[in-house]
Amino acid sequence: MELRTQIKKLSLWIFIIPFVAVNLCLFISVNYEIFNNTFLSVDQIGRSYQTFPYIDGGVSISRTARTYPTYLIFKPSMIFASVLLILYWVKTNKIINTYQNLEGKTNLFRTFGILSAVFLIIHSIFLGIKFDYDLYKLFRRFVLLGFIIFEIVAQSLLVYRFFKLKTLILKDINNYVLILKIILVTILVIVAVTSFPIVVSSGNTHFKHALEWNYFVGVITFYLLTFLFWKKE
Repeated sequence: MELRTQIKKLSLWIFIIPFVAVNLCLFISVNYEIFNNTFLSVDQIGRSYQTFPYIDGGVSISRTARTYPTYLIFKPSMIFASVLLILYWVKTNKIINTYQNLEGKTNLFRTFGILSAVFLIIHSIFLGIKFDYDLYKLFRRFVLLGFIIFEIVAQSLLVYRFFKLKTLILKDINNYVLILKIILVTILVIVAVTSFPIVVSSGNTHFKHALEWNYFVGVITFYLLTFLFWKKE
């Protein structure tokens, strides 16, 4: 199977699996009454009132995903998506080298992309596990922040590389999608920088939750665009 086809398939699943997983967790959390008196009865802390957090920020992703039974959906989905992410960055590194007639070069976007996936795996494993230690809380924040920063850096570096190699890859890509990828990554970077002071400060809980849901969708939309970016073999 050619690299482009492999990357297209990987990128589509990287979008679908997390998107379905987090929204299914949200559905279960909001509609917990459906599962009352069954073996899937939702833990009290994981229950939410009617909310659409993309707009009202009524609940965080972690709250909907860290308790029974939603963690049975969230954790395996995110770990599996992380493995796909690692494969994506390895194969994307390979296809970039192929266009440049290079062999064995490890581009920076590959390193940052794989590190981001590793941080996502660690975050998924420790989600919902509580220790009353400040160092542990700091560790969890560091892991989550590491995932976001490394992911955005990897995406930015890759889009920049695509732009530089546009004349070499033009026959194999959809140029309009490249423009969309540039716009998306630019928005993600601007939002990350401008919202950072709010995120690290206390208060503004609903804003933070709404930002979390929308930013998450923005990050994985990059991979949906990747599916559309490469032309079929």
